[in-house]
Amino acid sequence: MSGHKYKLMSLVVAIAVLAMSTELSMQGAPVAYAIPCGINCENVTNSPAVSLTLDGTDKTVGYTLTFSLNNLSALGWNVTITSTQFKTNATPTRTLSTIASSVTGVTALCTGGQICTTMPQNAVTYPVAVPAGNQAPTAVKFYNASAASGIGTFDISTTIKITVPANTYSGTYTSTITLAYVSGP
Repeated sequence: MSGHKYKLMSLVVAIAVLAMSTELSMQGAPVAYAIPCGINCENVTNSPAVSLTLDGTDKTVGYTLTFSLNNLSALGWNVTITSTQFKTNATPTRTLSTIASSVTGVTALCTGGQICTTMPQNAVTYPVAVPAGNQAPTAVKFYNASAASGIGTFDISTTIKITVPANTYSGTYTSTITLAYVSGP
């Protein structure tokens, strides 16, 4: 994709899945920035955490991933997402489905104290499946700003749902989510 500028950021997400009648918890993990962020990029601004009790039925657990995005270009932009498959480090290795995660919604607000010339005009329809694999597969667009929109600094809140089947084994499951800021809608 010549002419497109990518800025990558990865976030490790961990889920501890425990036996029936106990809690499933997802702890925030360190954020690793592939490229230092400045202008026309995003920074994760929270460490997601969630808790879930397993009871032998299918469950859906959600968390909010927030990030600050700075854009000074009128060309438009988009943010993409991919991930590694949720898996345990124990032997035998247990996994969640490669389609376990999905983005169910995104909101953007102008960052307090900043000037936003135009709010992002997003054309993405939800839910968006978050691709996952042993190695992170090709990323998909989960939020965008059409040309001449999304100019300024924004606080963006992304809701992500994870499907946890009834037959999930107990253990700690981890996945690495990678976000990329891409210039152009």
